[in-house]
Amino acid sequence: MFKGLILATFAMSGLLSTMSAISSDEVTKSSDLNATMHVEKLVLGSGCFWGAEKRYEALNGVLDAESGYADGHGFKPTYRNITKLSRRFDEDNYAEVVQVTFNSNIISAKELLQNYYESHDPTQKNRQGNDVGTQYRSIILTTSDEQANTALAVTQQYQQLLTKAGYGTIATQIKPLEQFYSAEEYHQNYLEKNPNGYCPDHSTGVVFSQDEKQQVDNTALLTGKQIVILDSRDYCPYCEKFKAAVANDYKGTIPMTFRHADQLSGLTIKSATWATPTILFLEDGVEVYSRQGYMDAELFYKALGAFKLGDSEAYKVAFNAKTDSPYCKEYAIFKNTPDGIFIDKLSGEPLFDTRDRFNSGTGWLSFTHPVKDSVTQHEDNSWGMQRIELKSKSTGIHLGHLFPAEGPNGQDRYCINATVLEFVAREEINRSDDV
Repeated sequence: MFKGLILATFAMSGLLSTMSAISSDEVTKSSDLNATMHVEKLVLGSGCFWGAEKRYEALNGVLDAESGYADGHGFKPTYRNITKLSRRFDEDNYAEVVQVTFNSNIISAKELLQNYYESHDPTQKNRQGNDVGTQYRSIILTTSDEQANTALAVTQQYQQLLTKAGYGTIATQIKPLEQFYSAEEYHQNYLEKNPNGYCPDHSTGVVFSQDEKQQVDNTALLTGKQIVILDSRDYCPYCEKFKAAVANDYKGTIPMTFRHADQLSGLTIKSATWATPTILFLEDGVEVYSRQGYMDAELFYKALGAFKLGDSEAYKVAFNAKTDSPYCKEYAIFKNTPDGIFIDKLSGEPLFDTRDRFNSGTGWLSFTHPVKDSVTQHEDNSWGMQRIELKSKSTGIHLGHLFPAEGPNGQDRYCINATVLEFVAREEINRSDDV
C-alpha cells in the first residue's frame, strides 16, 4: 500500500526533472510536501501479528502496517519455519512483528509506543495469553537513535504505572532494527480476509492517561438476566462488526452492557476474557454461558433465545417452528390488551400493532398486516400443506403463518403465536420517546 505510494513518488520526482512543461513552483510544492511528511518506521512485536496490524492501521497518522518477521538468525524466516516445535524456545527464532510506517507530524513515536504498551502485557516473556514461544516475544525495533531514547523513556514510565497496578517487570526487548522480512501474503490484512473471529486482547488495562481507565459500577449487573459484551479499548473490527450487525439495533428487555476485560469486578466470570468481542450471558452476576468471537444476528439470537426462554414452549415455537396451542394463556392475555405494540420477544423490534388486531375466532392472535418491514415470508410445505411462513426480520424466529384474504373484508390474516411476543403499551412508547 504505502510502499507503492513511495515508489510512485520517487518515480514522479525523476519524471519531473525531465518535464520542462511543469513550472518550478509546482516542483517546489511537491518537494515541500515530501519534506513535511516526516515518514518514520517502527517495528513492534506484541504477540500474534494479526490483530496488532489492524489496530495500528486504525490509528490516525499511521500510513501502513505490515506483518512480518525480525530479530532472528540462522534460517529463512517463514511462518512454517518459525512455528516449528523445535524452535518454540529458540533464542535465535524470529519474532512476529508489525512494521509501522507513520507520519510523525500526526502521531509521534511516543504516542505510538504508548499505544503499543497498552495493547498487550509486556511483563510476559515469550508469550501472550495462550500463545507461547519466542516468536511471541515483546520487542521494539527502532530505526533511529531518537526512537531508541523515546522507547526507553516510555518503557520506564509504563513500568512505574505497571508496578503501581501490581504487575511485574517489563520483559520487552529494545534493539535497533537489523532487517524486516515481510510475512506471507495470506498474513497481510488477515482479519479482513477472515471476517468471523475475534481480536486477541492481552492488555493489562493499565493506561498512560488514567482518565481513560474508567472505574465502573457493576451493581446493576448483579440482578436478573444480563448480557455483557467484552469490548476492546483499541480498534477491533470484529467488535465493530458485531455492533453494526446486532448491538446497535438491539432493543430487547434483557439489558446489554459493554465492558472492558478489566471492568468485571464483582461479577463471577468463568470464561477467559482475552478475546474481543466475548458475549457473556449472566444471571444474578454469574456467567451462565459465553461465546468468544463475532456472532451474526442469527447465532446471537439463538443463543439469547436459549438463555431467555430455556426449554419452554416459546423456544420451541421460535426455533423449531412449533405452534401454540389454541387459546393458550398468552393468547388469553394478549387478545384484549390496551392500545400498543407487540414486539419480538428477543430483539424488542416492533412486529404488530393492536390497531390491526382482530378476533378471528381461531384461538390465535390475528392481524390484518404487520408493522412495515418487520417480517419476512417463506414457503412452507410441512404437514402436507402449502402455507406462507412468517418470520421476524430482526431475529429470524418463527412467528406464524399468513392466510391471504381470510381477514375482515377480504383482507389478509396474519396468524401469530403469542408465546414469541411481548407487549408494550403505546403510552409507554410515547413516554420513552419524550425522554
